[in-house]
Amino acid sequence: MATEPKIYRFGAFELRPATRELYKSGIKLKLRPQAFQVLEVLARSGGQIVSRDQLRELLWGPETFVDFDQSLNTCIRELRAVLNDTTRSGRYIETVPKLGYRMVVPVECEIVTEAKHSSIDSKPRIESEWETLPPPAMSAVPRRTRRRVHWPIALTAAVLLACAIVYVRWTAFRHYPAQASRTRVMLAVLPFDNLTGDSEQDYFSDGLTEEVITQLGSLDPQRLGVIARTSVMHYKQSTAPLSQVGRELGVQYVLEGSVRREANRLLVTAQLIQLKDQTQLWSREYEREPSGVLTLQAEMAHEMSDEMQGALPDVRPVSAAEAYSPKPTTEAYDLYLKGEFFWNKRTVRGFQQAIEYFQQAIDKDPQYARAYVGLADSYALLGEYSAAPETEFMPKAREAALHALRLDDSLPEAHTALALVVQNYDWDWETSDREFRRAIELNPNYATAHHWYAEHLMWEGRFDEALAESERARELDPLSLIIAADNGAILYYARQYDRAIAQFQKVLAMDPSFPRAYLIVNAYAQQGRYADALANLGNISHVSGEQPFVFSERAFLYGRLGNVEQAHVALRQLEQMRARNQVDAETILLAYMGLGDKEHALECLGDAYAQHSTTISALKVEPAYDPLRGDPRFQDLLHRVNLDR
Repeated sequence: MATEPKIYRFGAFELRPATRELYKSGIKLKLRPQAFQVLEVLARSGGQIVSRDQLRELLWGPETFVDFDQSLNTCIRELRAVLNDTTRSGRYIETVPKLGYRMVVPVECEIVTEAKHSSIDSKPRIESEWETLPPPAMSAVPRRTRRRVHWPIALTAAVLLACAIVYVRWTAFRHYPAQASRTRVMLAVLPFDNLTGDSEQDYFSDGLTEEVITQLGSLDPQRLGVIARTSVMHYKQSTAPLSQVGRELGVQYVLEGSVRREANRLLVTAQLIQLKDQTQLWSREYEREPSGVLTLQAEMAHEMSDEMQGALPDVRPVSAAEAYSPKPTTEAYDLYLKGEFFWNKRTVRGFQQAIEYFQQAIDKDPQYARAYVGLADSYALLGEYSAAPETEFMPKAREAALHALRLDDSLPEAHTALALVVQNYDWDWETSDREFRRAIELNPNYATAHHWYAEHLMWEGRFDEALAESERARELDPLSLIIAADNGAILYYARQYDRAIAQFQKVLAMDPSFPRAYLIVNAYAQQGRYADALANLGNISHVSGEQPFVFSERAFLYGRLGNVEQAHVALRQLEQMRARNQVDAETILLAYMGLGDKEHALECLGDAYAQHSTTISALKVEPAYDPLRGDPRFQDLLHRVNLDR
């Protein structure tokens, strides 16, 4: 009587001996026949130790002429790489010294009936899901069916709650990614899992993710697009199916992996998955001294470029020397990663901590150009986020950006940082335009350069060009809220209010307190829809509290409605705050515009000009300033900031 076919399941894996196939959550993995046989023997052993001699007799024969020890060691290494199992104690396979190996996770065995076996054989993969499933429903997002490595890291309750709220609201936004380019293959590097058991090491796994994104993004940007960090970080600890990830990010390939960093070694696993047929194209396991992480990143980029050539023949392989040069000291690089970790929090305290770490990295390695870029980006945004005068931070940002360029003129991030400074602080639009274009030329996959250049074009009133750049940024960073909100801002300043409102609504569905989306109130006001504007302002104040901008918007709207008494109530509160240096001229300016008080409005603009406030960049395009445009003082201000062209 023939043996009934069986399927063995452990964790997210499914072993099918009848067809000699291994799947991970429906993804077929590549595995050599010998390695498969070793895994099958271990799976069937019921957690018992299988000795090396037993494996040799069962699989190689008692009189084998091959180098058995080397062959078995190769099989075990291959299995550990495929299973993402990077330690001797093992999450799946344990090495028992001087004895052999055993499975250390429960293994379920299912006897497959003939009908079920036929069904399995007829659909061995899940490519049909990728090709035929409709977009996910707006009401819920299914969990990813593939099992991600367990994180033994507990975040604080506040962060967990915030993440949970953002995740739920994200479902309304994430189904509107920019249309992926049809001329380039798109790849997403999913966040590397931190297996250290120490949440303080998150900065390292996140940093490795960002570094690999940078490495792969530089291979051949005309043919290969790589999704930016902001979007892929939405999938940190996520279990969304890969097919869903592909739809939301507009990619054909994903790279995923894990990092274990110990005192004297660094273990990294990575695998490349093609979403078209849900197959693993490439997997590797790396073990290095902690000081070898920079070489490791270059090696991974080099090997991936070779693998990608099968799908994209024109991709140019990058050499290890090209991939990351020059290399900073290990200490400086570690401090730089910590700086990037805090910079990406996008908070005042986060920027302050980032500055501390970037400065420490510079102290360790004064030739480390990227640390100077981090310093420039931190100072450039700190003034805007803290409402402190730009005169306090922007000169420091310029100095750091210029120093970075003196050290390495090939860094697109340095050119982008300088472009932002000379735009917002010096109002040197020609230099800013040139620096943005140079950054994009150096790395067309740098989403921030496209994003900030779109904003630059918007301030100059070049709206068609701005929208084109914004779409490029959204393709590379489709889940970024700030890029999506700034896309709405371009439409607002272009007087396309209906489209702007629709875009802001998508952002607010994701995060009702997202500051840039507050422009929806102004868009409604410009259409004369004051009831809608006040309703949205009420929603925002409910989420964010009675912030100064709420009083400013309230005074503006009531002033436009002719409710002077209510407008003055809000204005008096603003003036009291201003007397205590709690608000700047930029905040109170809109209140005066709503009341039609041109004299005080022009006075506020003069103060904003003296403080180099970012609000001055909007002089040419802000609809709320239209009543001032005929005044010679306003025209003189436009001339002084080079926006009268």
